[in-house]
Amino acid sequence: MKHQALPPEFSVIRNEDKCIQCQACVRQCGFDVHEYDEEKNQVCANETNCVNCQRCVMICPTKALSITNNPNHYRINHHWNSVHIQNISRQAATGGVILTGMGNDKPMPSYFDRILINASQVSNPSIDPLREPMELRTYLGAKPDQIKLTSENGQLKLAEPPPPQVRIETPLLFSAISYGAISLEVCETLARAATELGTLYNTGEGGLHKDLYQYKNNTIVQVASGRYGVNHQYLNAGRIVEIKIGQGAKPGIGGHLPGEKITRSISETRMIPEGTDAISPAPHHDIYSIEDLRQLIYNLKEATNYQKPISVKISAVHNIAAIASGAVRAGADIIAIDGFRGGTGAAPMAIRDHVGIPIELALAVVDQRLREEKIRNRVSLLAAGGFRSSADVIKAIALGADAVYLATAPLIAIGCRLCQKCYTGKCSWGICTQDPYKTKRVNPELAAERVSNLIHGWSHEIKEMMGGMGINSIESLRGNRAHLQGVGLNEKELKLLGIKYAGEAI
Repeated sequence: MKHQALPPEFSVIRNEDKCIQCQACVRQCGFDVHEYDEEKNQVCANETNCVNCQRCVMICPTKALSITNNPNHYRINHHWNSVHIQNISRQAATGGVILTGMGNDKPMPSYFDRILINASQVSNPSIDPLREPMELRTYLGAKPDQIKLTSENGQLKLAEPPPPQVRIETPLLFSAISYGAISLEVCETLARAATELGTLYNTGEGGLHKDLYQYKNNTIVQVASGRYGVNHQYLNAGRIVEIKIGQGAKPGIGGHLPGEKITRSISETRMIPEGTDAISPAPHHDIYSIEDLRQLIYNLKEATNYQKPISVKISAVHNIAAIASGAVRAGADIIAIDGFRGGTGAAPMAIRDHVGIPIELALAVVDQRLREEKIRNRVSLLAAGGFRSSADVIKAIALGADAVYLATAPLIAIGCRLCQKCYTGKCSWGICTQDPYKTKRVNPELAAERVSNLIHGWSHEIKEMMGGMGINSIESLRGNRAHLQGVGLNEKELKLLGIKYAGEAI
């Protein structure tokens, strides 16, 4: 059956008076939108291919290009909107699954936008972060219930070693993005930035490229269901080992990196044949219970000589508190919770947009459950899933997080424009592609500087807000919900978040 013609989503507007036919747009576009007609000596556009990544607009030397939403795209219908119509037409032609990239872009409520932060006044004065010390240093890993001391030659010593801890200088880490989903240049960018900032980046499920072992002191290595790239050397290259059970953008399903993206370098890193699909099954086929999870946790601890915290990454779903509690009791030192706005390289649109719950609610109920069970000290909580600003971060910490995972924000700092076509491998910005012509557009040294600038800025803003609350240590903010008030939330939401309504006495 012939594919039904679909109207272009965007209009490419070219100012012919400004255009000098330099063909920069032709060379830079990864989606073959622009093409040069030699007979007419004119560059024209195939608007059907445009994804509005803005690369051509930014690169045009004479600013002759602009991209707008196509006013003739579809007739306005608030129930059957253009996305529904377009997806139905595509599936009617192919019978396939509609894929997308990045996080949920639907107008779902953001609880961070409905939470306000308290500020000190007279009885509890504020702190000036420019002139007084502010502590953002955070330790990740389990904390012991008690410390036993012994005396040896008049000197007090620990009777037994404490659980392994990892120190980070800011409560901001870079979340899991695999080599294959992104280019090696972007992996190196995040590794460089993490090293400069004194924090950590996560390899994702794609293994660790040999050139990145030099950054091992700032690396979290991931063990996912496909076990790609996992061996003894890999496990011991990271400061933390993370078991990926779920992902916020696609809870309950596995991953898929198409064979055309499996280059020789990626095949060596993932330890699979070149050109073959890398399919991560939905479950770990050795985990079907909390007892099975416990076995894997202690296998990894044994493999790393009990020197590294073991993290378990789970999706934010309806029974998240019980799941997190079980993981802690299974021996996890860190729980990473990924909310439904978390990004991804590829996911079925139906799952990305309709499965999972917001990180704000998941984080709050997990923190409260672990406190009620008196096991909160046995684990650090990492929150992930759509953090857009330092204000989101500080609210998450007050709701119970020890630190926050970032992925989309640093990619935007590098150049990402959220066109949501990561799964195609055609990224014009050189981020989600393995095309060497495009990957050269990311200079790891310059990109790492931009990412570091972002984290420095957010860290300073966190200090400013902490100072305004009269707090000089991130430890004092963790789980301190008295510093948060809700606006436009119902009683059930306030109860789940554990906060008061704005103006209500504490």
